[in-house]
Amino acid sequence: MLVHLKVNGVDRSLDVPANEILLHTLRERLSLTGAKEGCSTGDCGACTVIIDGKAVNSCLVLTVEADGSEVLTIEGLAKDGKLHPLQQAFIDEHAVQCGYCIPGVIMTSTAYLMENPSPTKEEIERAIAGNICRCGGYKFMVDAISKVSKLSKGQ
Repeated sequence: MLVHLKVNGVDRSLDVPANEILLHTLRERLSLTGAKEGCSTGDCGACTVIIDGKAVNSCLVLTVEADGSEVLTIEGLAKDGKLHPLQQAFIDEHAVQCGYCIPGVIMTSTAYLMENPSPTKEEIERAIAGNICRCGGYKFMVDAISKVSKLSKGQ
């Protein structure tokens, strides 16, 4: 099936099988490997991308279902060689350990901050609850996300 997507600002037309999930399309057809396959059931959040402004588990979305949508992956956050503020904050706050879950957490956080640019730490914790980190770096992640939300508030 022919699908049309805007991925990280670039229009794409792709011929994909009707049963192909978006995660596989991104990783295998477009070589965008930031989204990871962790569980294939939508439980871990490692595959999170933003579709039309909403964080979604790309392992649960058929590519044909995303036809006509705008998809943002971790690779699309940096602009002109400069990291997105969340990416930089995760580095600055030492929130990256093994790194497997980080793209999904950052994408979830990006979408959440678009909806709520001034969350409390408790709200941030709830927002990223669907992203599993086996290394246990949640405190540092919450600190990084909080830092970015404070920057947007000018604090």
